[in-house]
Amino acid sequence: MIRRIFFWVRSKDEPEYFARASVSYDRCLLPHETREGKKANNMELKLNFENRSCGVSVFLPEGTKPDKKALDELNRMMELEHTVECMKKAGSFFKNPDSAVRKAAVTPDFHKGAGIPIGTVLMTEGFVIPQAMGNDINCGMRLYTTDLKEEELEGKLSVLLPEIRRIFFEGGRGIAMNGIQREAMLREGLTGLLETSGEAAGTGIWRFYDREEQEEELERTAFKGSLWAEETEGLEDFIGDAHTLTYDDQIGSIGGGNHFVEMQRVAEIYDGQTANAWGIKRGAILLMIHTGSLMIGHQSGRISQMITRGLYPKLIPHPDNGIYLLPEGEGEGREWRRFRSTTGNAANFGFANRMFLGLMLQNAVENRVHPFEMKLLYDSPHNFIWEKESEGRKSYIHRKGACSARGMAEMEGTPFAYYGEPVMIPGSMGSSSYLLRGMGNPDALWSASHGAGRRLSRGEAIHGSDREFQEFMKKFHIVTPIDPNRSDLKGRNDILKKWEESLRSEAPYAYKDIDKVVKVHADHGMAGLVARMEPVFTIKA
Repeated sequence: MIRRIFFWVRSKDEPEYFARASVSYDRCLLPHETREGKKANNMELKLNFENRSCGVSVFLPEGTKPDKKALDELNRMMELEHTVECMKKAGSFFKNPDSAVRKAAVTPDFHKGAGIPIGTVLMTEGFVIPQAMGNDINCGMRLYTTDLKEEELEGKLSVLLPEIRRIFFEGGRGIAMNGIQREAMLREGLTGLLETSGEAAGTGIWRFYDREEQEEELERTAFKGSLWAEETEGLEDFIGDAHTLTYDDQIGSIGGGNHFVEMQRVAEIYDGQTANAWGIKRGAILLMIHTGSLMIGHQSGRISQMITRGLYPKLIPHPDNGIYLLPEGEGEGREWRRFRSTTGNAANFGFANRMFLGLMLQNAVENRVHPFEMKLLYDSPHNFIWEKESEGRKSYIHRKGACSARGMAEMEGTPFAYYGEPVMIPGSMGSSSYLLRGMGNPDALWSASHGAGRRLSRGEAIHGSDREFQEFMKKFHIVTPIDPNRSDLKGRNDILKKWEESLRSEAPYAYKDIDKVVKVHADHGMAGLVARMEPVFTIKA
């Protein structure tokens, strides 16, 4: 069944002009099979903008349509095709004469971003688009299984939550490193930390760093948590003295916005075979971490912008949408290597940051509850660029706010070859989160959502329902840098107002219904449901 619908999209450059976007719903059985051999019934939404040759696959709950602001942003983003053609005419900018935007898709949590919508996935050949992974490079998810029981935590929350606040926000991180370690971390990621961990052995958080466990965890981390970087441009001050152990204010930080650390209870199991293989049981306690590369990533983003703007041909107008390209350069390309290094620095920091946050929570729980076993299931970015080889051609998969959701075939040679790539999709603060297994849908560019997706802007959410917010605050345990019950904060309405606004901006009513978003993945053969988790407590900066 095919239905054609037209959306009207306002062009920023011509405010009185409405460019028509043709959209077709094509319900069909796509060639994706479950492990049981059943076909997945999918509804595919194809969106084609006027004057754009590359269509966009859109995966949204049936009966909905894209937000107009996000759609307009997507339309302007696809001016990339025009940029490529202009650059080809300007001379030998591209080494690959077939350079092009090959395919685009948006995931079910699609919403407006800053130039490129959140939930956008792009496949290109011959070049990369640094902006298409965002500035928070390697923002991603990390998920641990544990042998803790919910009643053990619930009975100790009165002493555990203050200890968490002390460790996370009041100077208790204890992550001492010297310049040798920081440089190794930035250049080689988790492998670099493993090789230099002896520099700080036994101090602070390093008491919880088990070299054997960390080495095993590399196999359960995308890119083994280690991307080679030749340089550490602009990070000399962060690295510091080679042999002096110091503390910094970046590593071990959650960051703002929708980032969090959360203990969760497994509420439902949907795929018993996969859940059992991954060590997931109903009632079990999991640890989920969502954060990225913080200021290191933003530094990398600035360098990438300088590189792409500096390389742009001087004889042609700059892109109206402000999105710049970087041609691939094998080995000899100085700016290409510079881009790879600065991106590697940020990605390596992101992997290390999530690892340390896990150890920090382990420290808090063992201090106030008891020692417990914690095993990494998976760690993967949702802001990054992946290389993909197919039939002798190299392409680049850009994901901004989208998880990699590769199927069994794509995960060959990893611990997930028999089940597909673990996909972690958290809901809004206080709502359910989901664990899925990738099914490798090429129409979705082997991708899935990274969350529920915003329904309201942060500004709109701050002015949301007082009743809903108060009910939410009574129901859930949230640890923030500020304890609103502190006696010395009484009368400090300025501080308390900022604290409340930060929570309101991330409250459940600001986000889409996570259950509907997740259902789309199963219906479209993007990822299969494994388990649903509910929060025990959440840590927010």
